[in-house]
Amino acid sequence: MSTIGTSPVFVGRRAELRALLDHAHRARTEAPATMLIGGDAGVGKSRLVTEFATRAGQGRVVFGGCLELGVSGLPFAPFAAVLRHLLRDLGRAPFDALALDGEHELARLLPELGRAPTERREARGILFEQVLRLLTAAARPDGLTVVVEDLHWADNATRDLLIFLLRNLDTAGIQVVATFRSDDLHRTHPLRRLLPELERLTSVTRMDLRPLDHDEVAEQAAAIRGTPLPPEEVTALFERTGGNPLFVESLTDCSAILTGDVPESTRELLLASLHRLDDRARFVVRVASVGAVSGGRIEHGLLAHVADLPEDTLDAALHAVVDTNLLRVEGTGYRFRHALLREAVHSELLPGQHARLHLRFAEALDTLPGAAPADRLAAEQAHHFHAAGDLPRALSAAWSAGVHARESLAYAEALLMLERVLELWDRVPDAEDRTGGDNRVDVTSLAAGCAVEAGQVQRARELCDLGLGDIPADARDARSLARRGVLLRRRGQARIQLSDSEGLDDFHAAQAVHPRHAYGYGFLLSLLAREALLRQRMPGRTGQADDDGHDAIALATEAIRYSEAPPAGAEDCDDCAKADALITLGTALLGRGETEAGRAALDEGVGMAQRMSEPSLETRGMINLSHHLREQGRHGEAIDVLDRSLERLRDLGLMSSHGPFTALNLAETHFDLGNLETSRQMTRTGLGWSPSPTHRVYLGHATVRAALAMGDLADARAHAAHGDVRRTLTTARIHTAQLGIAATLELDLADNDLDHAIDLAGETLRTVDLGYSSGYGWLLIDLVAEVLRRASADAPQRRPQQTAEVRRLVDEVAAAMPEIGPVQSAYRVSSSARLAAADLRDATEVAATWRNAVDTWECTPLRLRSADARLHAAEAGVAAGDRADADTWVRAAAATAKECGAAVLENRAADLARRLGISLDATAGTAPPALPAGLTPRETEVLRLLGRGYTNAEIAGELFIAVKTASVHVSNILAKLDVANRGAAGARARELGLAG
Repeated sequence: MSTIGTSPVFVGRRAELRALLDHAHRARTEAPATMLIGGDAGVGKSRLVTEFATRAGQGRVVFGGCLELGVSGLPFAPFAAVLRHLLRDLGRAPFDALALDGEHELARLLPELGRAPTERREARGILFEQVLRLLTAAARPDGLTVVVEDLHWADNATRDLLIFLLRNLDTAGIQVVATFRSDDLHRTHPLRRLLPELERLTSVTRMDLRPLDHDEVAEQAAAIRGTPLPPEEVTALFERTGGNPLFVESLTDCSAILTGDVPESTRELLLASLHRLDDRARFVVRVASVGAVSGGRIEHGLLAHVADLPEDTLDAALHAVVDTNLLRVEGTGYRFRHALLREAVHSELLPGQHARLHLRFAEALDTLPGAAPADRLAAEQAHHFHAAGDLPRALSAAWSAGVHARESLAYAEALLMLERVLELWDRVPDAEDRTGGDNRVDVTSLAAGCAVEAGQVQRARELCDLGLGDIPADARDARSLARRGVLLRRRGQARIQLSDSEGLDDFHAAQAVHPRHAYGYGFLLSLLAREALLRQRMPGRTGQADDDGHDAIALATEAIRYSEAPPAGAEDCDDCAKADALITLGTALLGRGETEAGRAALDEGVGMAQRMSEPSLETRGMINLSHHLREQGRHGEAIDVLDRSLERLRDLGLMSSHGPFTALNLAETHFDLGNLETSRQMTRTGLGWSPSPTHRVYLGHATVRAALAMGDLADARAHAAHGDVRRTLTTARIHTAQLGIAATLELDLADNDLDHAIDLAGETLRTVDLGYSSGYGWLLIDLVAEVLRRASADAPQRRPQQTAEVRRLVDEVAAAMPEIGPVQSAYRVSSSARLAAADLRDATEVAATWRNAVDTWECTPLRLRSADARLHAAEAGVAAGDRADADTWVRAAAATAKECGAAVLENRAADLARRLGISLDATAGTAPPALPAGLTPRETEVLRLLGRGYTNAEIAGELFIAVKTASVHVSNILAKLDVANRGAAGARARELGLAG
């Protein structure tokens, strides 16, 4: 490790150093941790981490720095440096252990590992996980510190990987230290938005370095001069530098600190040492400022080549420069004392000199073997040629850098470079030759694809529009049609991510023009099939997939046939597309109740995905299978499938990219089974793997439902805040709509916000095609029926016109809903019972429907649904004069609720037991609690209702007794309490705390 600092002596910072050492100890012995170190340029961040590295004791410390290359960026630069360091230290063994089918994803960052594999659909997730696993392995046994310097210069890819690591490091041994210039974070700087998010992580601590105080400035200056400064010079030095160690060092070198000749501006202060050198030495420093883009460092050979001075002249100049402390020797090259110093020297270059030197460096990178690592050669050349104004070669280098960045999965950086190619296109006559025959439309399309992968979907859409505009409207040749098809497909992908309902229209338009033999046709078919499966048919809309006969099954079948027997001259046979289509086909068939054929197609697709090492397809297939097993009431098998999926993801190191959706399905399965705490824990675990906004919304829906069942209304509301029910209603993604609406309706019922629930129920039934995914659809029908039941119990009935409309709609929708498997059957019977109660039908009829619901739910493993039906059946039976099973049902429901931790259901059971006079006390035979004034338990219940102001009729209805019996109870209470009237009895109840 080299010494990189802004001061020749280490002054102050003792508390900060101690804190950093303690932080390292905790990270290596307790849990992984991150320290973010911020401060102004020159305040001593690098010096602090360098000093820390020399004192860290056991364990390995590796450095990587972010590079400043203007708009070019250099993908993953600090992590490539870290991995290269580990490769030198540890050899290939830990890298080879991560290879998938003999291929190294890490070769995308380290070309010396071999050729990078063919791009997988989830290659970026695999790459990130492999970096994580490699760092975890390198931390054994003594720990590892990864230092990422100059985070303010980080490219998008570096920031993405850093965020991933910070969120997913889960074993002790690894410390991450990242430094950044806080004074460089302008209002729109991406790091300014990112820092608060990182600081919310429990594993992240922030340290801000302050300037040195007066005494520390005196100490530093004395160490530099070799003798203490006079007090008046110390005061002047402190006032002029503000305690910034870099400025203290620079100003201490000045001959007269107190004179008016001391430079006042930062730039002049930094350049004071440069101005004292002779012409040759100043020239060498200026050459170094142009070439030192790799973290402020330049190799001696490259510097000598560009400077083109006689050897003895160069050596003399370099000695002078090093003696003046402008450059420091580092290995086989040199590094500027501080990045600010390099920037100041570079800004001194005159335009002609600036262009000539950048051009010479760009050419030197071509002629000198090993002048720059292969992974950053093109990016550095693009930077130099562009700065030199050599537009043709700038375009060529930008094209190469963009292709390399794309192969490295650094899509945002690839997009920047490809957009530079487009910017230069019209200014370079032979641009098409320089991109290997690709014309501007091809480059635009490639840039749009990178934008899609980088998540910059609005820019992707704009690029697709630009590319489509460049294709002549009357072009009918195969290549033009293929280009139009690819651009339409990419625009469709962008639109879908933008929740634009016309995204699927772009897919259909792409299919209409895309030549069947051209590359990507199979992929397009598989995308169309998947979207047709995921997207609901919105009532009132035309021109959708199934209106044209392009439903999921037909499209998936076509994609499979195409991949198995592509037409003559076809350029690809996409096995990924076939596997994807098989999974779509199997899922669609299972959704139609064709269990045998659906399971066979799904198993074949999953098997193909496993053999191709395509974890995204494999996970999708297993999640879809688990969902349909749940519909059959085979929840135990569903959990086995999902557990196997998680184990597979752990083996592949892909928990963060695919674990959250697997966790969601496990959470839903455990919720069905009544394992509420396990369900909530799975959602927390899933968010820990990846707390992205998308995962937060999906997992939030599951958390809301479990929290509500457990009586944790505050947590339910907090997680509901991540979703937007209005947007949910208009999304074409059927499961997104159904899960979000279910969570919102349950929250409305818990809040007793029946007005909102009725409005939401009506809008849901009018706009969401529940039958397109009947598993969640029947859940929503049951919830809407409960809203109607609750509304009908209002006195007077709440919003009769709106309620009547919802009642009509629910009948219409339920009549058209398919019913597949025992769980959906139970929901249908349950909703019928709720609707019978809502319609205020004959008590005997209502009781019969609830008894049927009890029997139906008992054929499934959904314990809480069974308990809910038992409570309703007990209440309805007593109201109809049939108490035969009431006691058994209430006690069973109470026991189930208690076992599951379903506090709300348990309270309902206890309340109903009290109203019915049923004892739930498990400790029978013990002395009962004392009752006020010798009242019986039933009289105590009547007194409680008197305290609430109930009439005799209302008391009778609440306690399922006759009005006359209620009157007798009231008379007995008045006598026992020795009060004159029911008002006084109510007051007494409130005094006794019985009226709550």
